[in-house]
Amino acid sequence: MPRSRPKRILVRVLWSLAAVIMLLVVGVVIWSQVGVMGAEPDPLAQAEKNPSLTVDQAPEGIVLSPADGESTVGLVFIPGAKVQPEGYISTLQGLAAEDGITVVITRPWLNLAFFDPRGLDAFTSAAPGVSTWIVGGHSLGGVRACQLAPDADALALFASYCANDLSDSGRPVLSPSGSKDGLSTPQKIADARDLLPEGAELIEIDGASHASFGAYGPQAGDGIPSISDDDMRAQITEAVGALAAALG
Repeated sequence: MPRSRPKRILVRVLWSLAAVIMLLVVGVVIWSQVGVMGAEPDPLAQAEKNPSLTVDQAPEGIVLSPADGESTVGLVFIPGAKVQPEGYISTLQGLAAEDGITVVITRPWLNLAFFDPRGLDAFTSAAPGVSTWIVGGHSLGGVRACQLAPDADALALFASYCANDLSDSGRPVLSPSGSKDGLSTPQKIADARDLLPEGAELIEIDGASHASFGAYGPQAGDGIPSISDDDMRAQITEAVGALAAALG
């Protein structure tokens, strides 16, 4: 028996919706792979030669650990949108090499943290000997880190801010930002301050841009940095190292 006209229309509508959804999915996948900012070769090579640093490619992510022994404090670090995880190895190397902090740099699905639903334990499993965990991230990776903060011992926002309210969480929070950041601008950081606990430590690094928090080259819409890579790395290492020490 032939389908009635209303049923034929419904089938066509459903097929049309399915086609639109499929096109959207394909479009997002293609967009997520275009314009990915890769690690700068020289800083990456220098970090990988650091005798005090061990770099492992684990299922959970890129694991930076101190070469001379185990650590008790770790940092799960979520990259910014469409930034290659390796682009943060150089900047974060001092945390492991100098302060003994295990760093797990995640590999977000589709290079976008918002599309990665995994919980914190999906990454902390890379270092079962670590008992205290900081969760952090750069830019949009930091926004995702805020969502995972209730499962961590502390939060570190690198040129980022929260979209969810953690003001009553009691979590220790470190928020380093850049005075010349053209994306997570000082004003945006200030506007989201009320979402953080009262005791959150906000540090504005003079001369730092958005891309200064990694080693992946310049970024569209960003300011022009006036801080050297070495100085930037030293300030990040000092700030996060102090947070880790306070956690014990």
